[in-house]
Amino acid sequence: MKLPERHVLSKSTFIKGVQCTKALYLNKHHKEFKEEPDAAQMAIFAQGTSVGELAQQLFPGGVDCSPESYYNFQEAVVRTQAEIEKGTKIIYEAAFQFNGVLAALDILVKDRGGWKAYEVKSSTSISETYLLDATIQYYAITNSGLPLKDISIVYINNQYEKNGPLDVHELFAIESVRADVLELLPGIPGKVEELKKVLNQKTVPKVDIGPHCSNPYTCDFQGHCWKNIPENSVFTIARLTEAKKFELYNQKVVAFKDIPDDAPLNDNQWMQVESELNNTTSIDKKKLKEFIKDLQYPLYFLDFETFGTAVPVFDKSRPYQQLVFQYSLHCLPTAKGKLIHSEFLAEANGSDPRSLFVEKLIAECGTEGDILVYNIGFERGKLNELVLQFPKYKTRLNNIISRLKDLMIPFQQRWYYTPSMQGSYSIKKVLPALVPEMSYDDLEIQEGGTASTLFAAMMIGIFTGDTEKVRKDLLDYCRMDTMAMVEIYRKVKGVCS
Repeated sequence: MKLPERHVLSKSTFIKGVQCTKALYLNKHHKEFKEEPDAAQMAIFAQGTSVGELAQQLFPGGVDCSPESYYNFQEAVVRTQAEIEKGTKIIYEAAFQFNGVLAALDILVKDRGGWKAYEVKSSTSISETYLLDATIQYYAITNSGLPLKDISIVYINNQYEKNGPLDVHELFAIESVRADVLELLPGIPGKVEELKKVLNQKTVPKVDIGPHCSNPYTCDFQGHCWKNIPENSVFTIARLTEAKKFELYNQKVVAFKDIPDDAPLNDNQWMQVESELNNTTSIDKKKLKEFIKDLQYPLYFLDFETFGTAVPVFDKSRPYQQLVFQYSLHCLPTAKGKLIHSEFLAEANGSDPRSLFVEKLIAECGTEGDILVYNIGFERGKLNELVLQFPKYKTRLNNIISRLKDLMIPFQQRWYYTPSMQGSYSIKKVLPALVPEMSYDDLEIQEGGTASTLFAAMMIGIFTGDTEKVRKDLLDYCRMDTMAMVEIYRKVKGVCS
């Protein structure tokens, strides 16, 4: 069979084009503007691939029609057709092409005289985008000459709790979306032709920034399209809805200086704007003194890191459940005592780290003194989970929980606010505002999401980078979080004296 011509649209570029025609065009003609995925994003992609491969166990014994080269999907189209003609009943990565549209399906099954299509997602629910995804698949497959009895989305059942060997039939949920697909199908041919015309244009489509820049996916051309938006703009106003931000933007209100007096901002948002415009700092010494006075030595500064995987690794854990794997702990024994640091980072060897985490934490937190965290709901929530998981440590874990205090409160309540906080009380904004000589910028890992993703990838064996380097980066990051808390505390205490 002769190889078909190279496709014009794939399933992913079709979805990209529906989200934004400009992104579609740039993706083909100006890849130099594209932001390359970092290690954490690559790890997320790898986890999605591993979920797809695991789902094949739902329909074992199939033939894989993946192309030998990533770019040679036309070869996969030919191989798929050959397997269908041969009578193969289960095909993985079945590829079809019609009218320049390529669709690579995760699993194709012949069942009771009819073909069924299965598209696998590592998500825990079915989104509108997934339905559109399934529809473009259905369009390409059925118009290629293969009638489909049904089309379903396979996704993660987040209620599944692993106990013993992994049960793929419990882990995955399968839901037919044929009715939704048939409803969307009439709009597909016209959209395909529209996107083809976009790709053949000589100039970049004139599409302004908007909610589509991050919905349903964060666009990898955002840096290019948003380059003229100033650092302090309506888009940085804290807790202002996206709709209101773009309402202002569409009225040509972008910079803070352009915001009219009747803009729909609350008191805290006006505080952010006026603080920036006037370069003013607000400090409520009375409230800060009360906060500091209430703290009891020895004073601890604690931060957790967690990870979650689509496929649960340990018994008594669920998909995407955030499990502790690391902490950093600084301790000031007395007001003038020497700062002590301890830490824990689990081995990414497939074994459950939680028991050792708990034992070490209990030993190092002692039984007296307050324990400062930043955003108490997170650490308290994880500790309460550990109480349920390890009832023999209940008394000592509850002791730690009872001693938690939230260092975020003074900034959340605006008892201390500077323009450089940009309306945020995140530690990533508070630290450089109060302690400019300290910064996360020099760290390889700069936020918790990256730490979580990289450790998860190592734990499930899909990480391909330098493991020892990442472990060092993880320790550096978590240590920075608690050291930042120490310095913020010292700064607040100094303001009060």
